[in-house]
Amino acid sequence: MEPPNRLPRPIRPLERPASYVSRAFVAASYPLRGIYYFLRHPAYYPLFLSRLLPLSIISFLVYMILFTFAFLPQFAFLAIFHGWGAWINAVVLVLGEGLVIIQGLFEGFFVDECRVDVFDATLLDNGLDGLVTPHRLLFLDAPNSVKKLGKPTTSAVYQPWSLIQIVELIVFLPLNLIPYVGTPAFIIITGARLGTFAHYRWFELRGLTKKERKAEIRSRMWDYTWFGTIAMILELIPILSFFFLLTSTTGAALWTAKLEQKARGPPAPTSSSSAPAATAGDSQEHDPDEPPPPYVDNPV
Repeated sequence: MEPPNRLPRPIRPLERPASYVSRAFVAASYPLRGIYYFLRHPAYYPLFLSRLLPLSIISFLVYMILFTFAFLPQFAFLAIFHGWGAWINAVVLVLGEGLVIIQGLFEGFFVDECRVDVFDATLLDNGLDGLVTPHRLLFLDAPNSVKKLGKPTTSAVYQPWSLIQIVELIVFLPLNLIPYVGTPAFIIITGARLGTFAHYRWFELRGLTKKERKAEIRSRMWDYTWFGTIAMILELIPILSFFFLLTSTTGAALWTAKLEQKARGPPAPTSSSSAPAATAGDSQEHDPDEPPPPYVDNPV
């Protein structure tokens, strides 16, 4: 007799591909869930607004200069090979160039501390105080998770500055020159690298070694690829890239909470059978100051 969870034998060969597709959709959904979660929690807004003006100005200036001076020459060159459809590749190419510049200017220096706060606050909202408490001060009487966050007591990094990631962005930018498949390939390849950093803070909170981190990443590389691909697409949107950095961080924390819940299993049920027995035993005990119970002649 076959186990109840197995698919019927004729379609069993599809079980593994279906699992991969399901995992891809679930992982890709978390950056989008992060947007919804962030918008539903006004307590997070100050983390965004406190850095909004300077980072928006930097993003606007970078993209304005690139689209003014770099877009048309690249579009003209790509049009030789792609025709009028070259504008899509040219736009993605310029956005990728802008992302490289912006990451070098502010992501590793201005944003990372804010992303740590967003990640930790989301963990607190999902009942994972035990992960955060050993690594930062918490004001437990504060009205919301963001105000609970005190100063970190250990190294607090969400995404370490990666020269390899910057180099890969530059090296793979020419993929956009390839008609049709070049732009999707560029986004997926660079998104795969981006996705591997989604849980760096989680690994740090758990105290994993470098070898243990690599093992965890390998076990979920397929999932990280699709999480990173969607996050990459969102980060390519001009001006809003900083906002989507924070919402993708929220999505990564929601994913962490789900994995933690799965690893810990359901909470142990409280024993209800022992409670009545204890109650019955207690009913036979009497306060020494009270009179004894009446005598009952019961020989049985």
